[in-house]
Amino acid sequence: MIPCQRSQFDIPSDVAYLNCAYMSPLMNSVVRAGEEAVRSKSQPWGTTSQDFFTQSEHARTLFGELIGSSADGVAIVPSASYGIATAANNLPLDAGQEILVLEEQFPSNIYSWQRLATEKQGSVRTVSAPAKTSHGTNWTPAILDAISQRTGIVALPQCHWTDGALIDLHAVSRKAKEVGAALVLDLSQSLGAMPFNVQDIDPDFMVAPTYKWLMGPYALGFLYAAPRWREGKPLEEGWIVRKGSENFAGLVDYQHEYQPGARRFDMGERANFQLMPMAGRALEQLLEWGIENIADTLRAKTTVIADRAAKMGLKTSNADLRAPHFVGVRFPGDMPQELLQRLVDRQVHVSIRGSSMRITPHLYNTDDDIDRLFTALDACL
Repeated sequence: MIPCQRSQFDIPSDVAYLNCAYMSPLMNSVVRAGEEAVRSKSQPWGTTSQDFFTQSEHARTLFGELIGSSADGVAIVPSASYGIATAANNLPLDAGQEILVLEEQFPSNIYSWQRLATEKQGSVRTVSAPAKTSHGTNWTPAILDAISQRTGIVALPQCHWTDGALIDLHAVSRKAKEVGAALVLDLSQSLGAMPFNVQDIDPDFMVAPTYKWLMGPYALGFLYAAPRWREGKPLEEGWIVRKGSENFAGLVDYQHEYQPGARRFDMGERANFQLMPMAGRALEQLLEWGIENIADTLRAKTTVIADRAAKMGLKTSNADLRAPHFVGVRFPGDMPQELLQRLVDRQVHVSIRGSSMRITPHLYNTDDDIDRLFTALDACL
């Protein structure tokens, strides 16, 4: 169990920020790294040609360590949608084949598949949400039942973004491989808070932005590509991804070959001198804490939250059906009007997604934050 890390963040004592699924606050050390990086641009003569490579390779290596991959398996992208588009740009789909997605899946993991299905005369098959029971929503049986010989691509999260409903990726991966379907994962709402290893799951592609559970800046993310796709087609043809690009004087000698591994999929201007040091520092801290330790610590917090919600007559999923860092709360009747604003007025910050109030704590949250949440809910209800 990791002790409270509030001192590493700039969060006033009277603010209960239980909304990491929306956007994580930056650690003080990450802010300092960003400030130093911004100041360096005021004297650009201090930036060397080697600097275009060192920080991005450091962050790439750290991300690889987080997911059980070498640096060669990692590409640098600006967003989850960029990573999903890269996957769609490389995966085959035959006419009549299906791309499997979930009902109310986040749109970044939908639109590229709709386009691919149209272009290849395939179709997008949406798995309907299973009936909600007193135990919660169990997506996995419905997903496994939907995967068939017609399935070409399975595009999923690790937990549903609206309420944290958990998906058994081990079972999904096995079933996808049985029918020869590719597996593409958007881990925006889980990577950094839940253990994940590409050696265990073997996705074809996996993407995660840094601004949520990876505790980093906005407009930056990482894409994993399995070895079988590392000779694929990138979305753009940047100079830096080509062989020998470290030699600035030789850039006029155009190269057909790419740098090794998934680097060919890197976005343009991947050096990103201001954001990359921030992402690197955040990844260092996550690795120091340990993802399993983070998950265990957050599970203890969400268990308390779910138990207290149940005592108020609110509905949550059983622990085995929800991600350890998520609590999706549903109300027995209609959700109270203007609930979100009424909570904000009391300095309590959560999200509402669909019919669920999403409570997503992190290591900076205290027992007082949880007390403040339920005091505010009691007043609102």
